[in-house]
Amino acid sequence: MSGVSEAAASVLPEDAGQALLIGRVWDLDSGGPRVVAVSGEAVFDLHRLAGTVSELLELADAAQTVRTALLDPDLSEPRWATSDVVSASLAGDTTRPHLLAPVDLQVIKACGVTFVDSMIERVIEERCAGDAGRAAEMRELVGRALGGSIGAVRPGSPEAAEAKRILIAEGLWSQYLEVGIGPDPEVFTKAPVLSSVGLGAGIGIPAFSSWNNPEPELVLIVTSGGQVVGATLGNDVNLRDVEGRSALLLGKAKDNNASSALGPLIRLFDGSFTLDTLREEEILLRVDGPDGYRLEGRNSVARISRPFEELVAATHGRHHQYPDGFALFTGTLFAPTQDRDEPGQGFTHRFGDVVTIRSRHLGALVNRVGASEELPEWTFGLRQLFGYLAAQRPQPAEPSGR
Repeated sequence: MSGVSEAAASVLPEDAGQALLIGRVWDLDSGGPRVVAVSGEAVFDLHRLAGTVSELLELADAAQTVRTALLDPDLSEPRWATSDVVSASLAGDTTRPHLLAPVDLQVIKACGVTFVDSMIERVIEERCAGDAGRAAEMRELVGRALGGSIGAVRPGSPEAAEAKRILIAEGLWSQYLEVGIGPDPEVFTKAPVLSSVGLGAGIGIPAFSSWNNPEPELVLIVTSGGQVVGATLGNDVNLRDVEGRSALLLGKAKDNNASSALGPLIRLFDGSFTLDTLREEEILLRVDGPDGYRLEGRNSVARISRPFEELVAATHGRHHQYPDGFALFTGTLFAPTQDRDEPGQGFTHRFGDVVTIRSRHLGALVNRVGASEELPEWTFGLRQLFGYLAAQRPQPAEPSGR
């Protein structure tokens, strides 16, 4: 990739030269987060244009406004080198300017069970308690009952209703199938505002979980009016043992210290990059363990069972508004079954695992797994942000004496 260092190229989109990338950097000089744009080897400070990413994205044409700002020294200034900021982020060095999660005031929402194939595997695993022999038998039973693959069934369709009737008759129904092929998708709140972590930060697994995994996902960035204006990558860290006990424990399974990772940057839509571009996006996952273990996976967005527009409409509308916008995890096809330790026990994280989530158009989100109880506490909330923004306002000039 021309114009940037090897470190920067490792996390930026393959076509970064054409990409319009925005995010947030922790500025040590002012002691707070700055809205930035990344262009080549320069990171531009956009604080004169907007105090928050939410504010920036609410502009009538945010993409064109950013492009104009990059050419106007009165609206932006190149503050940092991309390679320096990326290197500090990947090293987890908070004593230097580093990337934060690229959203701020947006609510973090998430959709679950949006890929039918992984949904079926999840139900099979639960039914069979990890017994591979029983899993094969159960998979065959489901295939016979449905007369083919359920992956082609359109959620909410008459065919889905018939599949539901057959599965109930076979004693195979569950809450996951309800949201997987029923009329309504699962939408939940993943994390509080400002709690997500960014590139290079630790991602948290709490001590009470012994079966967990990463969830590589495409994350849509949506304005207060329900318009999708860009996208980023996300890790919807999941505690399988907790959620498996009861769907009512979803909050405990999904929302813990450093359990939501987003980044590295938001790519805004423009003439060459649109929502349609993302419909065929391939999201790759790699987990490199401190023990030499490696897990690889793929989330093929083209196999999602519900269109993006349906997921956004289920989240935002007359029934629910988001005045500061929202980030929407769209779900994952990936469900790790590869054994890590004992045969039949499947995959679970170890502290020190390095998780890399990558796609062609959005770059790479890299994080290291740690204990939620030992990772840096979330301390910079709304009160701190508002105080910081107030301190950045230009002070009125003192009246001149006579």
